[in-house]
Amino acid sequence: MSAPGGYERGDRDRGDRGDRGDRYDRPNDSVKARLRARARKKARRQKKKSGFLRRKVCRFCADNTVPVHYKDHKTLRLFVSEVGKMIPRRISGNCARHQRALSTAIKRARQLALLPYAGQGQ
Repeated sequence: MSAPGGYERGDRDRGDRGDRGDRYDRPNDSVKARLRARARKKARRQKKKSGFLRRKVCRFCADNTVPVHYKDHKTLRLFVSEVGKMIPRRISGNCARHQRALSTAIKRARQLALLPYAGQGQ
């Protein structure tokens, strides 16, 4: 005896989807999906090429005379936003070593009230 969906009771457990199963088996769908993915990738690549991006250089590596020190609040202020947040590496262009030293120096300067924890108006 047939169940209300047009399939036997045991068919449902095996993953039979009845009429819908053949729609996913067509090879054209996978080809179209690959073409769409390739078009998206090409669009992203062209979007990146739109402008010339200059490679950022770490200020502290370029000029060895400038130390990263918590007492030098004028230099540290360049790496803190108006809101009071530290500017990340990808924006400031610092190398990992100097960014770590910079974050430690900013935190120490905040402790000694040389730099604010929050910016104006907060």
